[in-house]
Amino acid sequence: MEIWEWIQLHIIQLLVVFIILYVMISILVFFFQDRLLFRPEKLPEEFKFVYDNLTFDEYKVKVKDGVELSGLHFKSVKPKGVVFYLKGNSRSIKGWGKFAIDFIRYQYDVIMVDYRGFGKSNGKRNQEEIKKDLQFIYDAIKERVDESHIILYGRSMGSGFATKLASTNNPRMLILDAPYYSMKQVAKRYMPFMPLSWLLRFPIPTYKWIKYVKCPIHIIHGTSDRLIPFQSSIKLSKINAPLSRLHSIIGGGHNNLHTFESYHEILDQILTKDKIDFDKEQSSIGFTKKQRKA
Repeated sequence: MEIWEWIQLHIIQLLVVFIILYVMISILVFFFQDRLLFRPEKLPEEFKFVYDNLTFDEYKVKVKDGVELSGLHFKSVKPKGVVFYLKGNSRSIKGWGKFAIDFIRYQYDVIMVDYRGFGKSNGKRNQEEIKKDLQFIYDAIKERVDESHIILYGRSMGSGFATKLASTNNPRMLILDAPYYSMKQVAKRYMPFMPLSWLLRFPIPTYKWIKYVKCPIHIIHGTSDRLIPFQSSIKLSKINAPLSRLHSIIGGGHNNLHTFESYHEILDQILTKDKIDFDKEQSSIGFTKKQRKA
């Protein structure tokens, strides 16, 4: 066998091995992405939630046969409204409940729910079912509280689903904490050569949904977030710019925004200050326009 034929044969063999590995990895990504994306903490039915200085009720909601969602309702003394808090992709509401205090102190009740397979919730997860589950909970809240008093808060993974809820309902406002442009874009950073359009069962296209949101949108993001870059929030804020406001936490990472005083100052601005009507003619914008006409 000549050297050139030998080289060609080995190149073909390498290509075959590469294709086989590529197909195998693609199959693994498709079937095991739920385990890669979600990191649930299961809780036994007898588990008792405990939060010092917080008043709350535990609830179970049957959304369909064989599927019950577990949640917590944190209560303030004289509530102004309700914050529906959609948590991230890890743990259960056991670990997220402590963040309710950030809204209780502004006299808002807080509703949290565990996604399917988290905490005491059961059922098989997929993107469409999660969307339906959260709409079911939102409708239940809406039966008791007017939408003008409902605030949607989405943290990391929950930011996409919160945006979807806001796009098809009429809450008072939408707050996104470390949101992603789309889950496809996040995955592409770690698997740039995979055919993600075909493989992803949880694409969660926040960028598509946010354009249909009709309420004020507040986006909070750390500038040093290594998991979901700050740039993703910049891009999101431009899609529905008239309703969006981007709040940066200088030096904030992905999981530590609550440790920054600036985060709590931003919540204070969002939750306590009434919006002032803006008159362009009584501002430098109006002044500039008059100059141009002159």
